Amino acid sequence: MMRHSLLAHASLLALAAALVACGKPDDKKADAAAQAVSAKASASSPSAGALLLAAEDLHTLGGGTQASGPVVTGSLLPEKRADLRAEVSALVLAVLKENGERVRRGDLLVRLDDTSIRDSLASAEEAARASGQSFEQAERQHQRLKTLQAQGMSSLQAMEDAEVRRNNAQSDLVAARARVASARQQLTRTEVRAPFDGVVSERKVSAGDTAQMGKELVKVIAPETMRFEGRVSADHLPELKPGQAVSFKVNGYPDTEFKGRVKRIDASANALTRQVEVLIAIEGAAPAISGLYAEGRIQTADGSGRLPTVPEGAVQSKDGRTLVWQFKDGKLVRTEVQLGERDARRGDYPVRSGLAAGARVLRNPGSTLVDGQAAELTMAPAAAPLAASAAKGA
Repeated sequence: MMRHSLLAHASLLALAAALVACGKPDDKKADAAAQAVSAKASASSPSAGALLLAAEDLHTLGGGTQASGPVVTGSLLPEKRADLRAEVSALVLAVLKENGERVRRGDLLVRLDDTSIRDSLASAEEAARASGQSFEQAERQHQRLKTLQAQGMSSLQAMEDAEVRRNNAQSDLVAARARVASARQQLTRTEVRAPFDGVVSERKVSAGDTAQMGKELVKVIAPETMRFEGRVSADHLPELKPGQAVSFKVNGYPDTEFKGRVKRIDASANALTRQVEVLIAIEGAAPAISGLYAEGRIQTADGSGRLPTVPEGAVQSKDGRTLVWQFKDGKLVRTEVQLGERDARRGDYPVRSGLAAGARVLRNPGSTLVDGQAAELTMAPAAAPLAASAAKGA
């Protein structure tokens, strides 16, 4: 081991002598570059005893904000929607629209078998024609007897009997015409048409199915009338008022925050969940898909609107106080804060007081930190390649 050390030392001395012997003007430039890199590295090195922090260790208030107020959960549903059901019992002949297809008002969606109904209509029209003829005959007979009775050539009893027959024939005619109208109405019900402009959201039958009266055939919605039908705990009912602003997120759109306003508050609470339904009108563009889950907060009058947030891991409790560790002026400062209700969806707390927007706090502070402890941010990742490049050039 000693022999190898001596040999290595001798090699270094020889290399140094060779460099001195063949010194060139460029050596001074190389020495200056090396000294500059060394000075830069010394300047970027942390002070002795300072806690090193990376950018991902800190959370900046104001990067994410949260609305304070009661939590509202529910679904996006269209205000204008129709569940079209069979009004006659018949065989399904054809379904002309599929899920997701746009439809116009009056478009044919489902056609049912109308054979038996057409037969009933023909029978009713024939009965109405016969009743009409009977009424006309009874009316002529009544007018003839009325003339004869005025001339004294017929009895009063005969005229009254003719009047009764005419009235009965008239009643039969009215009933026959009603049956014709009913049969024609039943015939129109074998064609299920769109009640308004919209989209087919759900098709329930196919060609060949037997549609009993009341069976659901197809659903049509108007996506442009989408609204947030949410529920709020009855404990927050005194805080709610129509017109309050609402911010919420929709399942399937994690990066988009939607806005709305309370349109109506239900007058009764659910007997099982003790929650009150709240209708929220969406402001701006809304998802065109019905039934998506949504969750947000209602900005009540005492809420403070939008507040910066801190992650749950940054919060500590001691002696009944809520504390966070703030990185400020090269030190870690233990700061007492007042927090709002935790967001169950994201796990953040809104900061009501104690910290201003732009403050930086530790995301996951340890238990060994000391108030006023020195701390420094490490070199940014982009600076390391620059230093390496400078050293290589030197």
